[in-house]
Amino acid sequence: MDSSSQSAASVCSGDRVLVIMAKAPRAGAVKTRLASSLTAEAVIAFYRCLLGDTLSLARSLSDVEVAIMCPGLDVSELAQLAGNEVRVVAQKGEGLAAGLTSVFAHFTENRQRRVIAFNSDSPHLPARVLENAFKTLSAHDVVIGPTHDGGYYLVGSKASHPTLFANDGMGTSNALGGLTSRARDLDLSIGFAEPFYDIDVADDLTRLADELRLAPSKAPRTARWLRDWDRGAPHTGIGDL
Repeated sequence: MDSSSQSAASVCSGDRVLVIMAKAPRAGAVKTRLASSLTAEAVIAFYRCLLGDTLSLARSLSDVEVAIMCPGLDVSELAQLAGNEVRVVAQKGEGLAAGLTSVFAHFTENRQRRVIAFNSDSPHLPARVLENAFKTLSAHDVVIGPTHDGGYYLVGSKASHPTLFANDGMGTSNALGGLTSRARDLDLSIGFAEPFYDIDVADDLTRLADELRLAPSKAPRTARWLRDWDRGAPHTGIGDL
């Protein structure tokens, strides 16, 4: 098997692909902005819950191939965590911009498909938002899901545009403006998904805990973790995917 990817046991043959941008859950590599609020062990456990619930959300969609794009060193660990139904692919280059570029270069090679790159920390996103994003992409060159902090939680395209993500990445305060500007420079039509929030800082934890307290089934692993966190209980264990 090619060391750059782990092939899924069965891959959907349709034209819709949802690619989760992920990293292996290691200290100092994931959710680094939470380090001032949580122990390193708690950050890892929380991220594993987010990733597990994000994978469940992705798998809940019909006729969608689910994949993970990640740094090359993380392929084996994420493949073990994700299971055989998800293909894990190593990005070319370093950083999130390179990862996003790799998504569309890899998954649109030799055929046109609706490909959406999705972050790994929005498992509470309603599935209908992802479905609507795929529909929007049918009528536009690019679809973008804005976050309230000026970034974006998803971006989709039907083709590879190597300069689209130059010096860019999800989750930064100027990412959305930079992405839309470059898309327009490339004469790409843009559609938008619903604005949403992702999980970066302690205030986001509180917001998510409040939401999942009312609807834990949206992200059950994360809801359990947050229930302990909200009660002030020590939570350093590693959650299961």
